[in-house]
Amino acid sequence: MEYQRITSINDPLFAQMHALMGRVFPPEEVLAFDLWKEPLEDPGIRVFVAIHEGEVVGTTEYRYYEDFNVAMTDFTIVGRPGLGIGPFLWQSRQRDLDALAQAAGNKLDGMFAEIYDPYRAGDHDFGGLMVMNPYVRREVLSHMGYKRIDLTYVHPSWQNDGEAVEGLDLGFLPYDGRDTIDAALVAAFLRRYYAVLPNKPAAWEAMVASLDNQQSLPLLPL
Repeated sequence: MEYQRITSINDPLFAQMHALMGRVFPPEEVLAFDLWKEPLEDPGIRVFVAIHEGEVVGTTEYRYYEDFNVAMTDFTIVGRPGLGIGPFLWQSRQRDLDALAQAAGNKLDGMFAEIYDPYRAGDHDFGGLMVMNPYVRREVLSHMGYKRIDLTYVHPSWQNDGEAVEGLDLGFLPYDGRDTIDAALVAAFLRRYYAVLPNKPAAWEAMVASLDNQQSLPLLPL
């Protein structure tokens, strides 16, 4: 299996990747094809695909914030069971992130991720892929060490329509195993991460503003 970076919407592999995203995620979670041009060309956003026999069978997007010394996993898709795609993507991504942190003179402190709450995610079947079922994914992330930030979480829709998307938790993987996170870090991260979307819902603005009045947030089991 190959781990290959995508840096252009003109890459034929990107069309496969985008189609895979459309089959797995609900529409409000998928950025339109043409709007991927700038993110793919951004050196700080890392989009990779897993290629098996010439076909895109998995993909992951993530980024490393050198000034925060944390990463964010935007998404991971395992497109076919029984090939070990999940471990392959995880290990390949971790090696890349560790190298980025080391180049900056750091040791990676942790990683954010938005994690579906299976009790609130509704009836979406995630492309009929059991490996993408929110119950399965949440359990896998829990075993990896992810914890739930104690925060009633919403995020702006990626359709940039000003709607608040619910049904997810904001998770964090602390590499030192700690059980709290600095509220200022969470607020700064969210403001940076969603700066690309000008139409943010009032619920999101209120959520982030509330973090400015807190010192730390508990990290709870998933």
